[in-house]
Amino acid sequence: MPNGRSFKSDESFLEKISMGAIGTRFVYSNLASNGHQPIELERGSRNFKIWKSIKIKRVRVPDILCVKCGTRVESRAKTKMEISMSHSTADPNRGWDFGLEDTDYVAIIRCVKGSFTPTDWHAQSPIQYIQLANLRKAYRQHKILQERPKGAEEGFETRIIWPTTIASSNGVVHSLTSDRIRFKRKSDDRTISVGLEKKKIKVNPLVKIGEEVVEGQILASVVHVEKCFKCAGDKDIESYIRLLTSSSISDRYAAIKAISNLDVKKVVDVLKKRMVDSKEHVYVRLEAAAALARIEDTDGIQYLTSMIKDEYLENRLETVIILGEINTATSMKLLTNTLADETQNPEIRAASAWSIGELGHPEAIKVLIGAFNAVDNIVKIEASKALAKFANSYTPLLLNQFKSASISQRSGIAWALGKTGRFTIDDIRSCLIDGDARQWVSYIIGTRNEDEFIKQIEEIKKQDPEVYFAVTVLWKIFSSWINEIEEFS
Repeated sequence: MPNGRSFKSDESFLEKISMGAIGTRFVYSNLASNGHQPIELERGSRNFKIWKSIKIKRVRVPDILCVKCGTRVESRAKTKMEISMSHSTADPNRGWDFGLEDTDYVAIIRCVKGSFTPTDWHAQSPIQYIQLANLRKAYRQHKILQERPKGAEEGFETRIIWPTTIASSNGVVHSLTSDRIRFKRKSDDRTISVGLEKKKIKVNPLVKIGEEVVEGQILASVVHVEKCFKCAGDKDIESYIRLLTSSSISDRYAAIKAISNLDVKKVVDVLKKRMVDSKEHVYVRLEAAAALARIEDTDGIQYLTSMIKDEYLENRLETVIILGEINTATSMKLLTNTLADETQNPEIRAASAWSIGELGHPEAIKVLIGAFNAVDNIVKIEASKALAKFANSYTPLLLNQFKSASISQRSGIAWALGKTGRFTIDDIRSCLIDGDARQWVSYIIGTRNEDEFIKQIEEIKKQDPEVYFAVTVLWKIFSSWINEIEEFS
């Protein structure tokens, strides 16, 4: 019997968070190019890593913070350009504006799907910014459309839409009346006419006669829409120290994140006071410790070290993810020790491998290979993914490690080389040292694009006809249309 709750399938969920991450990256770059100093406020908003066993309930904050002006931005990626938000009338924590302030902005970005992989999305201009105060005002005035609850796949939420008129193509506005906008399409000079009413709700023009417009641009809406907003540049470290006294946890969290991107050495005492305050939220304390650890402060490092052994797994997980953002030898040492600790929770060890891959220190390659001896598959899988991040730049080192690795370690190295390694047939022929190695070399070459090696493969045929046969069979399978069949789609 269903338990009354519904959850997205893994692939559907991965598609959704991947699109969100791509959109957030796009907004982040746009803000930086317009004079802002953006930082990732909500951890993980720019990546699509999913931790399945341990769920982290983070502080609800927007995705991005500009350190220079203090403005927070919530990124919303859409497959169709519209101003819309998911909303729950049953749970206030899932309300459309939960955790947001009137001064925050919502950035709307359209994303289009690329290949068949769930993570392949492409963000498209223009990005369009709306201040939350304007969205709330229109909401209170009932200038919105509300769709009925979504189906089981989407978790039974409603969708609130702020009506808009969208440009279907590039052009130039040449006429504005009380009920229509007309623009000439650039491609053929044809006049395109769009209405200023959506389901009996009047929308207001946001363009002027003579203005150039682009495909996907909001021409009219019930709210004011901006292409970007100016950075006032009026915030300094003292501003954020004052914000630390706020009763709002989201304010204190944003303040501590901002301070960690400023001159931390000036406020060491402030950070330590926040870190040891047992009444403070643990994630604010963690961010204070992280800021201190970045300048190799002993107290900050000790706090993070203790949190790796914390009673609560979600705090351990957040700690190892934070360590993956601190590019120091000490941080790397803590992560490698955690990865090697067989008494540690498997997902914490796996997260340590992931963070090691994020830091990208080549001395960690041997540590990652050592993790292939682990009992738990999740540890080996994350170590393989982390190793793949090194394979492109350190292929010769990985090939040498492959030759000296144990049988249990070769599979992970082979997967990493097959994904991102840069090698020639001559490079990899030296790895044909025994029966097990021959099988994995077949896998490495056979899972790569046939076009890469088709002119070199005869060298393998001369040296080892069986490996040649295995490689060509794999190429045939992976290039066949049957490889794209999804049985239950």
